[in-house]
Amino acid sequence: MLRNASLTVVKRLSARALATDAAAAAPAKRTALYDFHVAQGAKMVPFAGWDMPLQYADKSHVQAHMHCREAASIFDVSHMLQTRWTGKDAIEFIESLVVGDIQALAPGAATLSLFTNAQGGIIDDTVIQRLATNPSELYVVSNAGCADKDLAHIRAQLEQFRAKGKDVNVDVIEDHSLLALQGPKAIAALEKLAGTSLASLPFMAGTALKIRDVPVHVTRCGYTGEDGVEISVPHGSAAALAEWLLQDPAVAMAGLGARDSLRLEAGLCLYGHDMDESVSPVEATLLWTIGKRRRAEGGFLGAESILSQIGGPITKRRVGLVVQGAPAREGAKIVNAEGQEIGQITSGCPSPVLKKNVAMGYVAKGFTKAGSEVNVVVRGKTQKATVTKMPFVPHNYFRG
Repeated sequence: MLRNASLTVVKRLSARALATDAAAAAPAKRTALYDFHVAQGAKMVPFAGWDMPLQYADKSHVQAHMHCREAASIFDVSHMLQTRWTGKDAIEFIESLVVGDIQALAPGAATLSLFTNAQGGIIDDTVIQRLATNPSELYVVSNAGCADKDLAHIRAQLEQFRAKGKDVNVDVIEDHSLLALQGPKAIAALEKLAGTSLASLPFMAGTALKIRDVPVHVTRCGYTGEDGVEISVPHGSAAALAEWLLQDPAVAMAGLGARDSLRLEAGLCLYGHDMDESVSPVEATLLWTIGKRRRAEGGFLGAESILSQIGGPITKRRVGLVVQGAPAREGAKIVNAEGQEIGQITSGCPSPVLKKNVAMGYVAKGFTKAGSEVNVVVRGKTQKATVTKMPFVPHNYFRG
């Protein structure tokens, strides 16, 4: 059990959790909030093997996006994979798989990190938290679309690690939903509901709370660039929690459409689009996830390849772009003045805040500096674009 959140682990990591073929053939899964979403007028769409809300009847995509930037929005992210890592060697084990300095995390603190493969490619991104009540235990959240792949990778490495006499267990948390409450008015809404102040909880830190006698685990983080939290809550109380939060006039529901444009404005990667196993943390401009000690010691999969790229030669790098003309979507070619392909767009959309078309993608060495002029090919037409620093819209995280 996650002691500081009363999270009951209902399934030990096993081969049964890795039945990817069966999962692919199975109908789309539904979160505990599915009926709630339908009642709220959500348009449900398939996403990463789940039926998820794209948007709600009361707001257009742009309205939902701006509501999160100006007030507070609830996102159902229960499809994400939640796991608990225990045992005296849990931190040593996870550091063999990720690039982050987990040892350096204070009790309750969390960090974004990356699972890497032996070649230095990114298997997945993940948020790892040391529990406040027992810092030897870890609460880990990773992507829904990578769940089967992540579990297969972890299990294979776990068997090898245990064969050395090491003590570690990895458990899948199956009985809890995950709600993201995001926006400048999110914390005030949660504080009012919980009857407690969160002023001492900074960005990337977690704690246990009780909301109307429902035990939850709250982490101050998110995927929008705004202040906010992710709340791990028992399935049976998830819909009630959403309804309680919606009693605050500042709070509204939001779906995948707004979530995607919000994270792109914030310059945040979407796995499988802006990074994957063919890309290293250095190429993905995620070098900051590799702590100083890890750079010196290595010890994670692909370390030799990744660390050799720091200050060394790489052929491509992820950049932000402001695009003139029509929006440049994933797959659009990036070309130089002579029309030669120098990269590709991985994500793109109109920015509701900036009223400009923004994108991110990979470009060749020599075109990565902010201010560089390039072109993108959209539906056969060449349009001008400018390499731009990210985030496109400033982050509003609460640092304490």
